[in-house]
Amino acid sequence: MARTPQDITDAELAVLNLLWERGRSTVRELTDVIYPGGSGSHYATVQKLLERLEGKACVKRDREPWPHEFESTIRREELIVRRLQATADKLCHGSLEPLLTQLVRNQTLSAEDRQSLRGLLDELDVEAKTSEK
Repeated sequence: MARTPQDITDAELAVLNLLWERGRSTVRELTDVIYPGGSGSHYATVQKLLERLEGKACVKRDREPWPHEFESTIRREELIVRRLQATADKLCHGSLEPLLTQLVRNQTLSAEDRQSLRGLLDELDVEAKTSEK
């Protein structure tokens, strides 16, 4: 199956993860974390990944400071939703229910996790009833 332009590769995701954790960063700062003691080719790789992410509107570059700084323009939660929906589209004809059911059944959830999920479902029920009125 062909990739869409908005697909995020694993290498790009590693850069996004760092930007979510660290906030605004230069190419050098990111390279030093991804490739400790890295070479010029590692620097060029990170630069290329940032350019691709910039082209996908997932990061933006601040050209004011030197060196330029990059920051994420997509929140982690947005990417999670996009990836889960893409998986549901491919495996479950677009339905999230089978995907979520399998995730919940095949993970060991703590009592706190289960309570949190119950609370979320209760919230969704209240919202649905409110919007029906």
